[in-house]
Amino acid sequence: MDPKADLTFKLIFEHEDLLISLLNALLPLDEGKQIEHVEYLPAELVPENPGKKDSVVDVRCRETGGRHFIVEMQLNWNNEFRQRVVLNAAKAVVKQLLPGEEYKLVQPVYSLNLINDTGFESGPDEFYHDYAIVDVAHNDRRIEGLRFVFIELPKFKPKTIAEKKMAVLWLRFLTEINARTEEAPAELLENPETAKALKLLEKSAYTEGQLIAYDRFWDAVYRERVFYNDGFKKGEAKGHIEGRAKGELDKALESARRMKADGMSAELIAKYTGLSIEVINSL
Repeated sequence: MDPKADLTFKLIFEHEDLLISLLNALLPLDEGKQIEHVEYLPAELVPENPGKKDSVVDVRCRETGGRHFIVEMQLNWNNEFRQRVVLNAAKAVVKQLLPGEEYKLVQPVYSLNLINDTGFESGPDEFYHDYAIVDVAHNDRRIEGLRFVFIELPKFKPKTIAEKKMAVLWLRFLTEINARTEEAPAELLENPETAKALKLLEKSAYTEGQLIAYDRFWDAVYRERVFYNDGFKKGEAKGHIEGRAKGELDKALESARRMKADGMSAELIAKYTGLSIEVINSL
């Protein structure tokens, strides 16, 4: 089974040891501040105001006594996804306090977003994007509270972060293992965490209903990608048409100005340029 599917991803990372390993490997945590224990929280982020939008994330948890973490696996990149990530992280901040509690109790929220697509204007090897709240003039000055990490899986190459072994293993697991995998790489089988995750992907472990849901998930992903690509092509074609039309209009206006300057009547100008008398008189 492919670990990037909604069903399999959630099943793997409902295991606390695997989730902690993933977070410690891929998040920019300070030295000596690795995660040791987490408590799972509801994946649905319901707003206080019933009229506002609900959100559902793949994994949401908090460290014992502190930081909150949101993990999302996104198959198709679109411009709305980044804004949804910001909204979900903001909700995770707001929901920490009960009425009357002091603001000092608010803990940082880390949002880890794994994307099986490319959506950032960056180089072919820049797959890891770390966003923090910083002073524009002094990037070393930060406000702790929100941290966003986006990882573009198609750009990942193992050699790029070889110094972080566990990060490489988890990213190899997410990029190299899929429905066509017959034999997993030895490095993934030798590591206890990734070996356990591989065991959880064996097709025989799933019920018939889960397998049907798994297939429907991929069908929906492919439909979304086709729909987005088709819409993009139509928008691009429309842009070309509108661009050509504007260019032709500009030429007609310039010709009309010259004809008018030479004393030609508005009626004749209209005949040769196709512009209305009103437009010609306004030039």
